[in-house]
Amino acid sequence: MRVFEGLRFRRVESPIHSLDPRSKAVFLLVLSALSISYSDPLTLIVLLIIQIPLVYMARVVKFWLNSLRGSVVLMMFIFGVNFLTSYFYMGGFTFDGLTMAAAMTIRFVTLIGAFSLFFLTTTPEDLSLALERLKIPYDICFAFTAAMRFVPDIALEAQSIMDAQKSRGLELEKGKILERIRNMLPILVPLFIRSFQRSMELAEAMESRAYGAIRKRTSLYELKISRNDYILMVFSIIFMLAVIVIKSF
Repeated sequence: MRVFEGLRFRRVESPIHSLDPRSKAVFLLVLSALSISYSDPLTLIVLLIIQIPLVYMARVVKFWLNSLRGSVVLMMFIFGVNFLTSYFYMGGFTFDGLTMAAAMTIRFVTLIGAFSLFFLTTTPEDLSLALERLKIPYDICFAFTAAMRFVPDIALEAQSIMDAQKSRGLELEKGKILERIRNMLPILVPLFIRSFQRSMELAEAMESRAYGAIRKRTSLYELKISRNDYILMVFSIIFMLAVIVIKSF
């Protein structure tokens, strides 16, 4: 459940938190595009390292590392699947297969780190305003921001239910695979019930506030792009072009 801690906004006074969501989205898109476009480990490591100064500036190192530690199981799974795939395609375990598996794992870590940095430093409200500025319908913006709020909460609630069931003697780590799946039912049933309750509470709150009664919405706060936002966007574009030129020649 640690990986979801990296998707929950943390209110901290920092230069990164004060940036406009659109400038941070440009940086996120650049890192994501470069991570997907190139598959050599050195380039992917550079894309991962370049996030570290921003993480320190945002003062969310602990939560950023928690999101990486929480995805260790997925990292091992991605490495193992790619390494075994290279065994069948290349006729054995080779250095190229090991390099490919490592590259796919580093790519996953880079993407997790980039998205974690974005969501840790961006409020759902600011993200919704940024999406509205892009002419995206408000219903879609609201659904997306509501998911941002509730997914980490549901993950924490699932962890609380698991701890409560373990204290009552439920064993989740022992037994065969079918037994473990069967033991997950006492976790899933109350989790689904609580999720439905959350959705009903949200629907009642929206109805009590006359959601959708006014088509032209206004906002208390307006997004403004500052000089630091322009610096981040220019740096992102220059960095992307530099990587493309270096990889091309």
